[in-house]
Amino acid sequence: MSRLYLVPTPIGNLEDMTLRAIRILKEVSLVLAEDTRTSGKLLKHFDIKNRMQAFHIHNEHQALQSVLDHLQQGNDVALISDAGTPAISDPGFLLVRACIENNIEVECLPGATAFVPALVQSGFPNNQFYFEGFLPHKKGRQTRLKELAELNVPVIFYESPHRLIKTLEQFAEFFGTDRRVSVSRELTKMYEENVRGTLPEVIAHFKAKQAVKGEIVIVLNAPESD
Repeated sequence: MSRLYLVPTPIGNLEDMTLRAIRILKEVSLVLAEDTRTSGKLLKHFDIKNRMQAFHIHNEHQALQSVLDHLQQGNDVALISDAGTPAISDPGFLLVRACIENNIEVECLPGATAFVPALVQSGFPNNQFYFEGFLPHKKGRQTRLKELAELNVPVIFYESPHRLIKTLEQFAEFFGTDRRVSVSRELTKMYEENVRGTLPEVIAHFKAKQAVKGEIVIVLNAPESD
């Protein structure tokens, strides 16, 4: 029986690639990659020479049936994203659902996911939390922030570097300036940075930098009880 494998890839440090992930990527007949250029470098590093096909947010609807056909012919397929676990703020959900509906086995390997280390090393209670991912850029953004302000657990966001300061300033507006936050940047990489403090303190830190670069995870703590 054919199988779809969801294979996590390192979020920065290539040493985080698991032995099982390497084996699966070498054994499948097709690797679906969010960006074949980015993933091509990863596969080359681990001497993985299997056929690769682009599968991303702009083509997943069109490519879905051809991938299903390939699986239904008895071939195993692996899905990878540029970094981390597929389908976490990345394409993958539609394919997984279609496989389940067509009785095709789906297996997700454990591995790198950016929000987990960011949450754990934030120092905030993490027995309960809410993962928001990327906020809407424009339409519905303020409405969503008002809804999230009602939560009483840490909230996790993904954000691009050029939007970081604006987003933190909006957090101060909607969640209050006394709310504590942890910003993790370039996780697992050489220049990893974790900045913790109140929203004004963290905003001041990043405003003092000439430029903010890298992948960013924001963990906003729950409001402190009186």
